[in-house]
Amino acid sequence: MEVLEAYKPFEIQELELSKWIPRAVKNNFFELVLVKQGSGTQCINYNDYEYSSGSMFLLPPLKCHKFDIETPSKFVFLKFTDSFFKGNNRVSIDRDEWFKEAAYILSNYNQLPGDIIKSEVDRQYLESLINMILQESRNYSKESISLIRSLMTSILEILIRNIKKGDIYEVAENNTDDRITKMLTYINEHIDQTNLLKVENLAEVFLMSPTYVSEFFKKQVRMPLREYIIKAKLKLVEIRLLNSDYNLSEIADDLGFTDVSHLSRTFKKYVGVSIREFKNNGEYMLLKRSVCAS
Repeated sequence: MEVLEAYKPFEIQELELSKWIPRAVKNNFFELVLVKQGSGTQCINYNDYEYSSGSMFLLPPLKCHKFDIETPSKFVFLKFTDSFFKGNNRVSIDRDEWFKEAAYILSNYNQLPGDIIKSEVDRQYLESLINMILQESRNYSKESISLIRSLMTSILEILIRNIKKGDIYEVAENNTDDRITKMLTYINEHIDQTNLLKVENLAEVFLMSPTYVSEFFKKQVRMPLREYIIKAKLKLVEIRLLNSDYNLSEIADDLGFTDVSHLSRTFKKYVGVSIREFKNNGEYMLLKRSVCAS
């Protein structure tokens, strides 16, 4: 087992295994897995997906997962850790932009098993980028920082592009109206721009009457539009509380809450605990939401 650390905000592991060994995942923001060789099955929460050479998976934090290995397998785990998004004086990182991109991934990826890459061209790009990071990590120097940062930016962009291509939303069965997928994508891309999420604007963008927008949304998603928007915002609140140094005023302002008091009341109503309780026990609470496959 070889552990290759690039620099503190993330690390790379290259593992060759004939039997799966549970790994510590605390403080990971999320993790991209490349299968370099071998075959078997990925399992998350009792959902299975066969893997082979070239498969790529996204492992969100605090999700129980394993790989049932059939033939000896070589994995590369590219781990984005929480400190990557908390600001780093040694490396010039645009915290806001990085965080928005990572939060988009975590808020919209459905966390079920399966190969995340929808484009074979993008798969080749990612393999090349990951191999470059591996090489830079092995020969690490101060000069590597800028290059690695650029490579990581490219990886995030490719992940977001493929997530947008995938079936990331739960909609009514046998749905054939692609307007709902476009609407959900639009809402999540503009979740921090309250004016764009108003019924009147959605009606204009999607060529519907304002009175029909809410009815259409609830029928397709089986949840009222307002509730969906609030819950989508609260996903980002949870992510920021556990994985960033944003204060409550910044979070409330960025996500369109009137003030910290409004944010706190809404959080308690939908999450069931106060923000303070969540900050103190958030990792445990999120883990309890998951069903762990042994």
